[in-house]
Amino acid sequence: MTQTPAPTQPPTPDIVRRLVRSLLADHDAAPGPGPDVRPVGEEGEHFTWWVGRRHVLRLARDRDASLRQRRELRLRDLIRPLIGVAVPVSVARGEWASGLHYTLDTLVPGVSGEEQDVSALGEADLAGLLTGLREVPVRQAETLGVPRIPPRSLETLRSAALRAAERLPVEEFDPAGFTQLAAPAAVQLGAQTGAAFLVHHALKGEHLVVSPDGRVRGVLDWTDAAIGDPAEDIAGLAVAVGAPAAVRAATLAGYSARPCLRGLWLSRCDTVIRLADRLRGRDGTPVPLLEAQLRRAWESILLERVTDLRDGPDEAP
Repeated sequence: MTQTPAPTQPPTPDIVRRLVRSLLADHDAAPGPGPDVRPVGEEGEHFTWWVGRRHVLRLARDRDASLRQRRELRLRDLIRPLIGVAVPVSVARGEWASGLHYTLDTLVPGVSGEEQDVSALGEADLAGLLTGLREVPVRQAETLGVPRIPPRSLETLRSAALRAAERLPVEEFDPAGFTQLAAPAAVQLGAQTGAAFLVHHALKGEHLVVSPDGRVRGVLDWTDAAIGDPAEDIAGLAVAVGAPAAVRAATLAGYSARPCLRGLWLSRCDTVIRLADRLRGRDGTPVPLLEAQLRRAWESILLERVTDLRDGPDEAP
């Protein structure tokens, strides 16, 4: 039986510098100590380092992360011509420790979506992303190893979020916000059959690369990509850029009211649960970030006040 390596401690700057210097020997042949390396400082399934001004090094922490990273490299080549925004290009890949994969990627110019607001043109970029993801051949993605994930039950998620809301201080969240998502509405917003597409499944602000003018120039970290419910990416955008901008982008991409509202409520339930878990010590995400994500997801939109869901399913164009 093959043993999975134990979770690895962060590599030292000297280890990273030696690896990078060997990888960039053909690109940057000038003598000297090699490029500057700095840890990105984000937790996750990779140790991530800035390498000079042009590259990012991601070192998988364990075997599962290594497998997901290899799959991501193949998937990026498939989606690059379709989604209208940049994805990183790998200039080197291999193992940095026994059974642990790495990739040295080109840096996509811009800043995190947590640092720069998305403009109206940026919303159009997000619409192009959502449209392009629908065009990715599902069978081809599955041959690359992309998993198929069943849609989540909004009814179950709503119940968990209501319990979590009761544990939050009143100054953090008013449980009355769930008035609009009564149990019958959660049933109406159930995922529709036959509407599975490739979804990024982790459209956080930190994974959006935004230029100073608010355009979305790239999307990072496709290791969580799956074949599944497109409302999950609408939910991710609500957390990343706010509910109104997410719904406008999804509408521009051709999604109707039902998947937009489903994504909206997925994001709202998720953000309440995550903040409650953090305040109970079950999550290491910084509280200010979780509070900002909750505020974005709970921004009011006109659609939720005027839409009548009795017309039947209409998940995608």
